[in-house]
Amino acid sequence: MSVEIKRVTSKRDLRKFIMLPFKIYKGNSYWIPPLIMDEYNTLRKDINPSFENSEAEYWLAYKDGKLVGRIVGILNHPAVKKWGVKNARFGWVEFFDDKEVAKALFDTVENWAKENGMEGIQGPMGFIDTDNEGMLVEGFDELGTLPMIYNHAYYPKMLETLGYVKDVDWLEFEVKTPELIPEKVLRVNNLVLKRSGLKIAQVKNRKELVAKYGKQLFEVVEDAYSELYGTVPLTDKQVDALIKQYLGFVSLRYAKVVVDKDERAVAIAVAMPSLSRALQKARGRIFPVGWIYLLPALKKPQSIDLYLVATRKEYQGRGLNALLMTELNRAAIEDGVKTAETSGELETNEKVQQLWRYYDTRQHKRRRAYVKKLN
Repeated sequence: MSVEIKRVTSKRDLRKFIMLPFKIYKGNSYWIPPLIMDEYNTLRKDINPSFENSEAEYWLAYKDGKLVGRIVGILNHPAVKKWGVKNARFGWVEFFDDKEVAKALFDTVENWAKENGMEGIQGPMGFIDTDNEGMLVEGFDELGTLPMIYNHAYYPKMLETLGYVKDVDWLEFEVKTPELIPEKVLRVNNLVLKRSGLKIAQVKNRKELVAKYGKQLFEVVEDAYSELYGTVPLTDKQVDALIKQYLGFVSLRYAKVVVDKDERAVAIAVAMPSLSRALQKARGRIFPVGWIYLLPALKKPQSIDLYLVATRKEYQGRGLNALLMTELNRAAIEDGVKTAETSGELETNEKVQQLWRYYDTRQHKRRRAYVKKLN
């Protein structure tokens, strides 16, 4: 029986779309369920402010009457304008190990892209840089993390048979927490702050973090990351949505902000206790009982996920990234955290990767953005 592709047009369809990975990865001990609430916030067109400047369609694939795949196609107009390349994006792609299914999904999104004047397609990518991006190509037997995509090993092989080629790779590292911070490092860090007239902000609670530094944090990220692959400028509404969605839940132990004499944020580092095992038990839900698993993971983490480190361009090269890592190390040592996992770092981003040269690290995962020219 041939594959039937159906456009997502109802709330019921969207629920099927979001819940499909729970079937595809059933029994896989490395896959981490997403927070279902976050998936709805991102994919509902009446909630996500990205739909003010982007377009998207979602499709489901059926075979023999069974749901077997899904994909999103995105027309990210700010990205086309910024990078000057008429590429559509694909994301949220999942399918069982069946080439007929994969081909039907990608034929659908490619035809849609061509109908909308696009000359190529790239992905997996989302609407903005905080959405999941990059297909796992190495590290299938490593535990996944909340901020990064996990996929089966047959995914990249299938894409390559469909004519997709590497566009860029991201690397991920497991970093062991040092037993102590050398006095020399502490002295150097204090000297860096003194010479630059900077200080580590003392934030009392999440409410103060949001009110005082919320928008500034995204200004720092946008300034620091503006030249990185696939990034697009954020609108005020997108920033407000991200603040509401994420900053109210960050751990102050692992959110560090460097400010100048005017209390302007110039560098930030954000990590979170790993929720990987807790999310597996909670099956991606906070309520009604998911919090029973999530709270212990937040209070007594064994590992942390490093989300980002960013410094404004005017302050880069002054050792602030290393200083921020020291601050995270200090908290990790005090809390008994054994390891940290980095999020994806572009393989060409030597500035970030230099941070790990003095640590006991293991480069254990690699993920890839693919691209295909459309005829």
